Amino acid sequence: KQMIRFILLQNRQGKTRLSRWYVFYEEAEKVKIQSEVHRIIVMRDSKHTNFLEYGNYKIIYRRYAGLYFAFCVDVNDNELSYLEYIQFLVEVLDQYFSNVCELDIVFNFHKILPLLDEMVVGGEIMETSKNQIIFALRNLEGLD
Repeated sequence: KQMIRFILLQNRQGKTRLSRWYVFYEEAEKVKIQSEVHRIIVMRDSKHTNFLEYGNYKIIYRRYAGLYFAFCVDVNDNELSYLEYIQFLVEVLDQYFSNVCELDIVFNFHKILPLLDEMVVGGEIMETSKNQIIFALRNLEGLD
């Protein structure tokens, strides 16, 4: 079974704009991981693939405008399925925010975390229907 260990959304300067951890890491370790992942991704030549080994795991990432979307997954997981899921996440964000940008993520993280929780539960992909995810978020907004 495929398992996401964590998801990071970072800007080009290395600031983590959103993170979701599906396994326990000490706070100091999280900071170290975020810094290492950013450094590795930013220094990587664009001619290389969008996945790389990271310890006993793999980082699958994509850059959209000024943001890097990175998933840490088990080493035997399918890279292409995660690249596709990152694309799907961006499409959902685009639909929800009408063309998402970094500031949308910074100022609306309280909406994006429930969105991620609709999509990924306990590190496993649970929802792949854009309409279902947007519907669930609109229902949550109605509760405010």
